[in-house]
Amino acid sequence: MTRETITQRDGHVYEFGPEMDPVYEAADGESLTIETIDSLNGEIQTDDDLLDAIPEEVNAATGPIAVSGASPGDVLAVEIEAVRVAEDRGRVLTAPGFGLLQDDPEIDHPATRITEVDGDGESIDFEGIDVPVEPVIGTIGVATGGETVSTLTPDDHGGNLDTTDVTGGTTVYFPVFQEGAMLALGDAKAAMADGEMCGTGAEIAVEVDATLSVIENPAVSPARPLLDTGDAVKTVASAETMEEAVELANGDMLDLLAHDHGFSRTDAYLFSSLVGGLEVSQVVDPQVTARNAVPSEYLSLPF
Repeated sequence: MTRETITQRDGHVYEFGPEMDPVYEAADGESLTIETIDSLNGEIQTDDDLLDAIPEEVNAATGPIAVSGASPGDVLAVEIEAVRVAEDRGRVLTAPGFGLLQDDPEIDHPATRITEVDGDGESIDFEGIDVPVEPVIGTIGVATGGETVSTLTPDDHGGNLDTTDVTGGTTVYFPVFQEGAMLALGDAKAAMADGEMCGTGAEIAVEVDATLSVIENPAVSPARPLLDTGDAVKTVASAETMEEAVELANGDMLDLLAHDHGFSRTDAYLFSSLVGGLEVSQVVDPQVTARNAVPSEYLSLPF
């Protein structure tokens, strides 16, 4: 069966909100190819192209894609089958007032390094050093339950999660806040480390193969995005501080552990301290993002 391809030219957004107009309606269980552009709209092509400030419109997210049958209270499952780089270069850069060390006087703000993709598409070049291509979708989310949120900001609807696990082989689960769910994604990187310290990865255009499915009446309704990497289940939370983010991620994990094992919340809390692991997704966006990972041998999802 031929996959429908949704491109940035079909439609894209710079905000996730409660009212979003779809560019395509997918059937429940439909597989699509979704094409994205780099987070800076192709404006950075050489080391001499500098970003003097964060643009008002950044992280264009292809979509929104409505999914037939998705209603508030449901869960949208996005099974990411593959993420492929779709151009011959990425770009990693700093900008004034952005990044973990934005006040370090020994770091140039702005600065740009173009990272060429090798002929096999297996690595990028950073100043003569090969770095493996491991594509990541930086921004992915659904319509919000209330306020409109920039694609630069992560929150309970997803958005700019900048999480290295959001890649091929992972299924991302989102709470559905609006009819159709309204999925949009973009802001991909050819390579990125946990934390995204300078504020970017190797920003690049990609093609994403994904299957979208609706889960009705879930036994546990996640309040925020949830990942199944195959090896682990990971709760993902964003907040103004890292302390708040890890508390949310841990609390979400307790709900899953309590349901799966019949634990009290206290026992789930104690068990999480034995088998869980807190991970940093990103520390540079308007809110920070963390995740709590439990190996799949200790946890089965309730849907």
